[in-house]
Amino acid sequence: MDLKGKVVVVTGGARGIGREICLGAAAEGARVVAADINLAGAEATCRQVQKTGQQGLALQVDVSSERDAKAMADAAIQKFGRIDALVNNAAYFYGLKMQPFSDVDPDEWDRVMAVNVKGTWQCTKAVFPYMKKEGKGKVVNISSSTFFDGIVGFPHYVASKGAIIALTRALAKELGEFHVNVNSVAPGYTDTEAQFTMHAPEFSNVIAKDRAIKRPEVPQDVVGAVVFLCSDQSDFITGQTVLVDGGLSLH
Repeated sequence: MDLKGKVVVVTGGARGIGREICLGAAAEGARVVAADINLAGAEATCRQVQKTGQQGLALQVDVSSERDAKAMADAAIQKFGRIDALVNNAAYFYGLKMQPFSDVDPDEWDRVMAVNVKGTWQCTKAVFPYMKKEGKGKVVNISSSTFFDGIVGFPHYVASKGAIIALTRALAKELGEFHVNVNSVAPGYTDTEAQFTMHAPEFSNVIAKDRAIKRPEVPQDVVGAVVFLCSDQSDFITGQTVLVDGGLSLH
């Protein structure tokens, strides 16, 4: 899955799955843009990227802002001259509390949708002109197995991740004529800082018992599918959602 010479933009690159995607892309030869609302975290990711021998660019980006999304794409072009792949990983999840659907605060609902769905759309819109000019590009949207399982407790998050799959399918058809592939990866319950704000770390072992592969999922487990979908090896794959959950959602 050679990414040598390619430029990969990863939103939500400051920690968790996003950071591991940045490092995985760099390990395959890509230059990486780590974009996150948490600039210090994005800079820490880029320092790790640089230790692999690859170039990294850290940007402070609120993906719900159209101006920030466009500035991100422009900065990537100014630094590296091209954008080969965009990974829409940024999500509003950290700190959410499980609660009945009727107790969700409307402002929190709007923020989840603004970051998770609108942000995915805006960042794709921002990079598309450059991909169109190159005659090729890859967009990988990070969804979640919670959509397939209908997890109770945070309906706004589950709905947003379902919307990402719908958006993936619509964009795949629209952008295909420009040789831009749009796919989705849906991780299962993954050991990240965000998950640990919702459940104790020991809960991972409870979930693992329901998987076909009976161990906790870690951020590195998601990297291979994402890197493959960013590579030339996936040129004839579009509009698809790859579940990376160890067989948790086998029903």
